[in-house]
Order: sequence, then C-alpha cells, then structure tokens
Amino acid sequence: METTKAEPDAIRQLVRKNYAKIASAFGSCCNAGAKPPCGCGAETAAHRIGYSDAQIESIHDAATMGLGCGNPQAIARLKPGETVLDLGSGAGFDCFLAARSVGEAGRVIGVDMTDGMIRKARRNATKAGIGNVSFRAGEIERLPVADSTVDVIMSNCVINLSPEKEAVFREAYRVLKPGGRLAVSDVVAVRPLPASMLADDQLHCACIGGAALVADIRQILEATGFEKIEITPVDSSRELIEQWVPGKNAQDYVVSAFIEAVKPTKNGAR
Repeated sequence: METTKAEPDAIRQLVRKNYAKIASAFGSCCNAGAKPPCGCGAETAAHRIGYSDAQIESIHDAATMGLGCGNPQAIARLKPGETVLDLGSGAGFDCFLAARSVGEAGRVIGVDMTDGMIRKARRNATKAGIGNVSFRAGEIERLPVADSTVDVIMSNCVINLSPEKEAVFREAYRVLKPGGRLAVSDVVAVRPLPASMLADDQLHCACIGGAALVADIRQILEATGFEKIEITPVDSSRELIEQWVPGKNAQDYVVSAFIEAVKPTKNGAR
C-alpha cells in the first residue's frame, strides 16, 4: 500500500466513484458502502447524528441517506428569504430542510460532483413538490455559483473528502455575501493521522483519512478572511465513528465538529 497521498484528481475520482455507487443503491450508509456497515438504517443514522423526528418525517424517504456526521441545520439559524448553498448536497436532505426554513421568498442551491446524486436529488425535489431548491453539478473547489450571492453555506461531512480544502474555503468566501456565514458539520482530526490512515482509500471514503487538524482548519479560515470562527468538536461522536470502521481506532484520531465563520461586512474582498 502507498504511504503517501494520491494526487487531488485521483482522490476526487475515488470519492466520485464511491458516491456514485451509493447513489445507485437504496440509500443508507449500511447498504451502499459510504462507510462500512454500522447496523442501522438511514433514518436511525439520521437520528444518531442529530436530526429530530419532525425533520426526518418531513422529508421524502429517498432523500434520507444517513451519510452525515451532524446536523448543520442546528447552527445555520436560517431566516425566511435567505439564499442557502449546500456543499455536497447528496440526495437533497439538508437542502429540503433548508428550503422549508427560508420559505418561498428564499432559495436553496445544492452542489454535488456525482451525477447520480444530482439526478436523485432532482427526482426527490419533484416528488416532494419543493420548488425553491435547485441542484447543480460541480466540484466544491470550483463552485458553479456567482460571487457574493449566498447568505449561508451549509455542508455535512463533505469538506473532509476534498484534497484541496484551501480552495473549498476560498470558494465559499467568494460566493458568500458580506456578512454571510458558514454552518458546517464535518469530521476533523484532533491529533495527526498515521501515514497508514492517510493512505487508506477506504478510510478516505469513510470521511476519516482526509480529515484536517482543527488548528489547520482555523488557520485556513483565518487566511481566507473569515471572522468569528468557531470550531466545536463533538466528543460524543467517537462512538459513532468507531462503528463506521470497526477495529481501526479511528475514534482516537477524529471526531465530528461544528464549524462556523462569517465573511466580514467591511473590507470583505480578498
């Protein structure tokens, strides 16, 4: 096995292939290979990462894939009329929740690099009759979104998969309006990962091998220009992470965390 990271394009292809397989399956982490079997269905997985019964029951079943590591809705503080962007929108679950929060005067954009996920999300939107959400094919390092047009960026367990996290946060900064905010749930490293973990394709696709250190994420956000940065590790997520990859001791190195930041309202251009 290689002990160094693959090139960014090779990593993206690996992730794209893995999530294309998930999109063609029936929908949960337990039957599609996003993470090794954890003994739960998609709805149970959604409960365990922080979604309420009401949130889960309000969304079409096919959109509930249980692939996240937290609930970004809990920190997004969405308001009617806002424009929301979801990075790595999958089958649309978080987008549909956000669409209800921002109302008919708002809109939600989901971006995903897997064509199968985009098709699945669009079908789910049609079935649910949700008209203020749209889905765009694209990479989160090169967003198909205009400058300064978004109020809130959400993401759920996706940025860790990117081999170019600096580019992800630069793009987020670009598309946010001045005063716009990040509301991200992601896996972060609380200690450096061993070389064997960094080079393990399975662990990368399981949202572990690509996790960045908390200090590195903060440094990237500060260098990009964000303010009011808060990174809040969720120590109780260790049990869930252990079940993603049993026997790998991943929970000793990574946890779920909420990542919040704001684009300044003055001198915001960088």
